[in-house]
Amino acid sequence: MNEESNPLPSVGDEVMDGKTYAIVTDVRGGVVWLRPRSGGGSEWPAEDPRKLTVKRTRKEMIAAGDL
Repeated sequence: MNEESNPLPSVGDEVMDGKTYAIVTDVRGGVVWLRPRSGGGSEWPAEDPRKLTVKRTRKEMIAAGDL
């Protein structure tokens, strides 16, 4: 799969990191940083950003009134 067909998630997207729901807080130098979806807690770098599953984009969450 090339990067165009599986782009990195964007800041604000809700993703699955394994079995954990998370929010993308930053993308620095190709490293995707995550925080717990429920807020608070420590940030962590995604081990393999290509394995993250985008559940909802930031735009979708805004449209749903969740942000």
